[in-house]
Amino acid sequence: MKALRLREPGKPLVLEEVPVPAPGRGEVLVQVAGCGVCHTDIGFWRQGVPTRASLPLTLGHEISGVVAELGSDVTDPELLGRPVIVPAVIPCGECPLCSSGRGNVCPDQVMPGNDMDGGFAEYVRVPARGLCPVDEPGRYDLAELSVVADAVTTPYQAVARSGLREDDLAVVVGVGGVGTYSVQIASVLGARVVAIDVDPKKLKVAGKRGADLTLNASTTDFRTMKARIREAAGDWGIPPHGWKVFECSGTVAGQETAFGLMTPAGVLLLVGFTLEKGTFRLSNLMAMDATAQGSWGCLPELYPEALAMVTSDQVTLDGLIETHPLSSGPGVLESFADHRLDRRAILTPDASKDT
Repeated sequence: MKALRLREPGKPLVLEEVPVPAPGRGEVLVQVAGCGVCHTDIGFWRQGVPTRASLPLTLGHEISGVVAELGSDVTDPELLGRPVIVPAVIPCGECPLCSSGRGNVCPDQVMPGNDMDGGFAEYVRVPARGLCPVDEPGRYDLAELSVVADAVTTPYQAVARSGLREDDLAVVVGVGGVGTYSVQIASVLGARVVAIDVDPKKLKVAGKRGADLTLNASTTDFRTMKARIREAAGDWGIPPHGWKVFECSGTVAGQETAFGLMTPAGVLLLVGFTLEKGTFRLSNLMAMDATAQGSWGCLPELYPEALAMVTSDQVTLDGLIETHPLSSGPGVLESFADHRLDRRAILTPDASKDT
């Protein structure tokens, strides 16, 4: 089978012929329909973020496909031939953290494209636990639904954890791939949504996807932004406290903006990631009795809810994704890393008679 492999950080990924993996105990073999390209992949490839598995490694953790083979001890025969979404982070389901509802930071979790070969391939071997069946795909191809594995479910968990309710104020800092879905999810839940970014194109998209107010951080100073948000909140009948702020940019500047927008009794969810360090006055949390929390990935048990939002057209993928053949993967990742793609790329196996 064909697989796009990372052999050395900073060097282009290489499309290679490798054996089709055999599923082991508790595992399944998934014939990949599509695998989305994520900034995490760019981190592994170009930014020096180490993978937990040794190189060479097939990247890709945003996977949809069809279960092609069952390994030993997989007792559900209905899985065979079933279209599924593979969770980007797969917990063990048995440890104390899993039992307490924090399985997304399970010490024995596995992540395709990090702990094991991922989905930039024709087939991928993954644990059978946590798979999300796609019984009603709606109007989308299975390949297109691969973005649910991370770009949709990651903000879904963050919004769920924030306790966001109807008529709350949601502020999304950074409206790229993940941030735009955060805007949509918060809007679907009945919140008023403010979108902040430095890219006018992204802000225009967010405005069409549920943002009630868009602010360009590159042309508006922080004090003015905060004043405009307060004014808008007042017009919407929302008090100046209890705001839910979602940092999705993965930049220090975005984190500083999000931290500065915290309000008394407010909640800040850190969704984006950066290796850079910022300086923050943590005493603000104490003084405001506010909450700041990280949100890593998404619990597998939340996937059906997030998927249903997409397949019911509450959250739409239109205009946010584009598919490319796996053979063009090296160039696609280059374009994605250099910010030359306006949509999230999905790699799909090239049509072939054999693998």
